[in-house]
Amino acid sequence: GYRCRIQRKGNKNKPLSECQQRRNQRIAKVRARVEHVFGAIAQMGGKLIRTIGQARADFALTMQALAYNVKRFTWLKEAGIEAF
Repeated sequence: GYRCRIQRKGNKNKPLSECQQRRNQRIAKVRARVEHVFGAIAQMGGKLIRTIGQARADFALTMQALAYNVKRFTWLKEAGIEAF
């Protein structure tokens, strides 16, 4: 049930068709949203975890995700955007 989400690339002598450009645009919208989240988490300390044990590493990553969500929520609140 998986679909290939790799974008197509045009060549010098054969540009992308209109259909391929639309497909790339659809893929890029999802990719951009996900990559911005990972970039923000990387700026807040990265994904490197210095703990011993899976439970502590899971907890550390959960706290990073929570910190990102709180930061994002406060930004949305200040911008006047209703989240709920």
